[in-house]
Amino acid sequence: MREISLDRLRTLVAIADCGSFADAARALHLAPPTISLHIADLEERFGAPLLSRKRGQVRPSAVGETLVKYARRLLAEAEQALQDVKRQVEGKGGRVRLGASTGAIANLLPRALELLALHHPGIDLQIAVLTSQETLARLKSGALDVGLVALPQQATDGLTIKRWRRDPVMAFMPAGWKCPARVTPQWLAVRPLILNDSSTRFSRLTAEWFASGGQHPVPRIQLNFTDAIRSLVAAGYGAALLPQEAVAPVQDPRIAMRPLRPALWRELGIAHSAEDIDRPTQHVLDALWSLRLR
Repeated sequence: MREISLDRLRTLVAIADCGSFADAARALHLAPPTISLHIADLEERFGAPLLSRKRGQVRPSAVGETLVKYARRLLAEAEQALQDVKRQVEGKGGRVRLGASTGAIANLLPRALELLALHHPGIDLQIAVLTSQETLARLKSGALDVGLVALPQQATDGLTIKRWRRDPVMAFMPAGWKCPARVTPQWLAVRPLILNDSSTRFSRLTAEWFASGGQHPVPRIQLNFTDAIRSLVAAGYGAALLPQEAVAPVQDPRIAMRPLRPALWRELGIAHSAEDIDRPTQHVLDALWSLRLR
């Protein structure tokens, strides 16, 4: 069976609502012969009469009633689709897919979400917890629209990667420890450690920091969830190296935080398609850029 035109279904519904071909023609601003042609086409396709005339009024047949029920649903969904697409084109709604690490999600993304909810409440931001390499791969394949990635990254065809934030890495230790004013690799390496999973770029960054002091410590545990790491530090399980964002929540009194010597920085970038960006994605980018640190 050939595809059925929505115009013909709209005509059938109008006749069912109006009770006559003439009234349906006026409601749809169509000529009466066009109305008749639409119904004849539908009846030919289904091989059954869709309308019956009784006492001067046109009513759907039993088969027609079934088709009218589905036609109303299809027309409503088509209209909703048009409205949703129009809102997305205008930047008033739509879905944006973003990939980021747990560290960025924990403290940075909530601020961006607040701005989106305030200025663009119709945008649905879908967030995936991914490593930087996973994020870049999905951006390249078109499965993501925006990514927050650790820097530096190699240039990737089809993608734009720009520096977003530069946050200091700090030592987080149980408050009961006697901590120096600045923590060195030599001092920290002999303590029980909670470090990031070795698959992450941040893990490689901290390993290089320890190596600068001739240290190669074996952590007590490795995981990739910032809040879980903080909780373990607060419980006295060990020390951790974590970025300290300016937007981070108030420090837990059970945790002592100290700067590092030598200083260490975690840099993040924003990655997205180098092609034209739709308005919802641009609104998300604008919210993220508002949190930029030099």
